[in-house]
This record gives sequence, C-alpha cells and structure tokens, in this order.
Amino acid sequence: MDTRLIFEQVETLEEKIGHLYKELGGLKEQLVAILEENSQLMLENQHLRERLERMKQEGTSKGSISQPKKLPGEAYDNLARLYEEGFHVCNLHYGSLRKEGDCLFCLEFLNRQIKEDE
Repeated sequence: MDTRLIFEQVETLEEKIGHLYKELGGLKEQLVAILEENSQLMLENQHLRERLERMKQEGTSKGSISQPKKLPGEAYDNLARLYEEGFHVCNLHYGSLRKEGDCLFCLEFLNRQIKEDE
C-alpha cells in the first residue's frame, strides 16, 4: 500500500469534516435565531390573546357591540397601555417586544404626547 495516498485521503477527509463542522455551526446559529423569534412570537401572541379577551369582556359588560368613538386622549391611553404590556410604541421598534427594561425613545414619545395635550 502507498502510505502517501492514504495520508492524502486522510487530509481530504479532515478538510471535508472541517467544512461540515463550519456548516453545522451556521445551521446551529440559524436554529437559535429561529427559536428566539418563535419564543418572542409566542409571547406576543399570548399578550394579544389576553388583550383580545379583555376587550371582549369589556364589550360584553357594557352590553354594546358597536365600538365607541376614539377620543384624542384615548389614543394616547392605548399607546401607554401597549407600552405597559411590554411593547415598543416608538417609531424605531413599534410593535416589537421590549426585552430589557424601559425604552428611552418610547418614553420620550409618550412624554411628548403629554406635553402637546397640555
């Protein structure tokens, strides 16, 4: 047997394994991103279902099916409620979940709305 040929085959196999390892790492990163997004969407879905349930209960307790007219202050209240439920209301990340504490952009937006109403 030619030992040089065996050595070349081992090197080739080692390179292929290295490529597969890199590809596996890339797939793992994609899977982590997908799982994080799925988790965020599940949480957002849960918040929306709870909010929908509250809105249904408020609608049935009032006894009316028609939606009340929106007042300017009511729009602000809705945005403030969304923010308190953990969602962004700023133009940079509107509708996405707040992951870490308060968002300065959202707070500035909400404070600006208060000042304009005064």
